Amino acid sequence: MLHRRDAMLRLGRVGLGGLTLPSLLQSQSLSAAISPGRATTGKAKSCILIYLWGGPPQQDMWDMKPDSPVGIRSLFQPIPTVVPGIDVCEHMPNFARHTDKVALVRSLTHDSNNHEPSVYRTLTGHINNTLAVPRNQRSRRDFPNIGSVVSYFTPTGEMPATVTIPRPIGHDGSTYAGTYAGFLGGQHDPMEVAAAEETTEKPTHPVILPPEIAETRLLARQGLLKTIEQAERQLEKSRSLGDLNSYRQQAFSMLSSPEAKRAFRIELEDPKTRDRYGRNEWGEAILLARRMVEAGVKLVTISWMYIQKGGNVANVWDNHGPFEGHNGTDMLKQTYCLPSLDQGYGALMDDLASCGLLEDTLVAMWGEFGRTPKLNPATGRDHWGAVQTACLAGGGIRGGQVFGSSDKDAAFPTSNPVSPEDMLATVYHALGIDSEAMMRDPFGRPIRVVEGNPITALF
Repeated sequence: MLHRRDAMLRLGRVGLGGLTLPSLLQSQSLSAAISPGRATTGKAKSCILIYLWGGPPQQDMWDMKPDSPVGIRSLFQPIPTVVPGIDVCEHMPNFARHTDKVALVRSLTHDSNNHEPSVYRTLTGHINNTLAVPRNQRSRRDFPNIGSVVSYFTPTGEMPATVTIPRPIGHDGSTYAGTYAGFLGGQHDPMEVAAAEETTEKPTHPVILPPEIAETRLLARQGLLKTIEQAERQLEKSRSLGDLNSYRQQAFSMLSSPEAKRAFRIELEDPKTRDRYGRNEWGEAILLARRMVEAGVKLVTISWMYIQKGGNVANVWDNHGPFEGHNGTDMLKQTYCLPSLDQGYGALMDDLASCGLLEDTLVAMWGEFGRTPKLNPATGRDHWGAVQTACLAGGGIRGGQVFGSSDKDAAFPTSNPVSPEDMLATVYHALGIDSEAMMRDPFGRPIRVVEGNPITALF
């Protein structure tokens, strides 16, 4: 489960390549906004991306085909939502309450049925045919992911521009390509609360505190939050802050600011609020994401996964079945899938709408691909890149609509096909980043943010 100790302690460890937060800020200032791009009409100030790693089944969630033949149609029943004509799965009653705020894009499509290249393309908007399957590893040759692109166009502030929670996608010794800044360099890596499980890596963008208080046992005993507060008192007492270079001052300010402290302290929430989101890793990740965007983080990625009791990583939306004694369809009814997603998403939408933040916050949700029309012998579904449904809400999106359509079996798009590049361009458009803006690679060459077009009809 994602607790303050995990979030804050891991932020205090030395990270990938030894990059410290002060050096991150220094590098960021040297590469800032070479090509800021043209302004768009986007209203969103931030984005929460709920990435359903494994591939959510469109036929069992939000593009149900109850008239399809047995063996294709879902074993779940559709239920009406607050928008007449839009039905969703019976196990998503909270989602059904909010379809007036949501745009369902039922025609997201690409041509890969493998996890690794599909993750890469849906998070970066680029095809990488060099990826090893199944053990690819991210590298600085990669195209930057969505959060890192947003970071590139975001001025440095008290909070990091992009954060990945609870951890990046990875297993069996590898962290997936497409989960960090690639050729943009470490200064634009998402801040990772924890490294990928089953790897020896460490989370990106750690903080090096003054040597006298950075000892690991002190962090473990007091937690990073108390350590930061202690450092603040010591620095004020010794008047040594003026001796620090400007980047170290900024780094220290970033994690000693009241906003940063509050953002990571889930225990400050009312217990009833925590209950509404769910007292599990997924509910707490969604709650933490809400707190982060409230504090000023531009883009938070939630990588949805399940860590088994033995420590193995499971991408549970990959519902081939059987898994832990459940067939493929029954997997969706377990805590790690639909119940936690429906509960956490419903609570998030309730809170963003009630406090007036929904117009400023884009909530996006998709996976690396959809699932096969035909149920397999384990009553699950297999990989299917040809079509999936993506969900967008807030941030200027006009709710209560469906964009694109699939055929009678939810197998192929029949209208308005949307590529991963178009989907990313839509998120950038919502955040005020022109999809035709240029970034610079390490050799100074201009590279377009994404080769896609925003779906302006959604706004």
